[in-house]
Amino acid sequence: MATTLQQNLIGSNSSTIKSHNLRAILLMLLRSEYISRARLAELTGLSTTTITNLIAELLAQGVVVEEGAESSPSQRGVGRPRMALRLAPEARYAVGVHIGVGSFQVAVTDLRAHIRCHLRQLFPLDKPAEAVLADIIDLVNQAIAGSNVRRQDVIGVGVGASGLVDPATGVNLLAPNLSWRNIAIRDTLAQRLKLPVCVDNNVRAMALGEALFGAAQNVRVSAFVYARMGVGSGFVVDGQPYGGSNAGAGEIGHTTFLVDGGAACRCGNTGCLETLISEPAIMALAHRLAGQDQAGILAGYLEQVEQPTIEQVFAAARAGDQATRRLLDERARYMGIALANLVNILNPELILVGGIFFQGQDLLLPAMEQTMRQRAFANLGERVRLRPASFGRQAGIIGAAALALTHFFYQQNDLVSLYSISEALL
Repeated sequence: MATTLQQNLIGSNSSTIKSHNLRAILLMLLRSEYISRARLAELTGLSTTTITNLIAELLAQGVVVEEGAESSPSQRGVGRPRMALRLAPEARYAVGVHIGVGSFQVAVTDLRAHIRCHLRQLFPLDKPAEAVLADIIDLVNQAIAGSNVRRQDVIGVGVGASGLVDPATGVNLLAPNLSWRNIAIRDTLAQRLKLPVCVDNNVRAMALGEALFGAAQNVRVSAFVYARMGVGSGFVVDGQPYGGSNAGAGEIGHTTFLVDGGAACRCGNTGCLETLISEPAIMALAHRLAGQDQAGILAGYLEQVEQPTIEQVFAAARAGDQATRRLLDERARYMGIALANLVNILNPELILVGGIFFQGQDLLLPAMEQTMRQRAFANLGERVRLRPASFGRQAGIIGAAALALTHFFYQQNDLVSLYSISEALL
């Protein structure tokens, strides 16, 4: 039986579901560098007439171009070469907004998530959410202007936000690390920017970015785990982000690890995973460790900068500080247990990790992987691939752009978003 992911790439010849057929064609074009009409019909299950008609519309809009011949070994020396189609990535653009803890990023990307302009801005954690959103609006306008992209070619804005987000309403329900509650991100940005806006949890957006453009393409069940100021995860199942019944799926950082004596978490509970493996948690332990040996390697690295980050801790470990290595191994084992639990519950094919796990992959991933494989039920851990994120430090912004590209282009409900949707809103 075909999976939902496969079904997304298989069309129907019924005239009542033209939008479904369009999505099937666009996703297939995304996954192919060059492809013929005949091959599109073969892969999507659509009739050649349906393919011809929809491709004609896409050609007229400049979203698809026709050039050269399809490069397929099976076609060599057999009749006249087929004319090849390809997606025109610069026909439309999307804006991605990644809201982290204390900073936000804005980028303008083409249809293949190639970045045209990327800006970043810091903000104090006590700054009101409304003021942060006003700054984001200004930076979005700067990014569009700086990318030399026509505003009418921007299909929409995707926002990946820290915390619990309701994608149906675009409201950030609760972001403990930002002290945000019930912030109407979507409506605020859409009203001011005069562009369509969609919003989701930032780690779920990262997972979608990997599924659409990165290592999780063609993977049926994948997970993305991210840690920095907090710890979160996002899941993609059959090509679709999985948010659970109340958009709360993936809050791995707030699973309880220490029942008694655990540190207080910003969520209001104690003993959460976030209190053990986030960057602030590791930095607190590192400062305590450095205080015990003020002439040691770790203390030296922490003293080199005014505001040390986890980069200095990683540097000390790489420089041979054994106590720091033991500290990181211990933290990695906690994360490995969390991954084993995730494997037991979700059973993904692929787990990608970002944030501090990407930065310190040489120091953290070996113990994380070993623990995950040892503790997962019935050898399920042996069948899971654990990899660093494809997009590294850009995972958040690529994920946010992927939200916009998914909602307003690749899986839109009709052809309207392929036209000048921004002009209609002006």
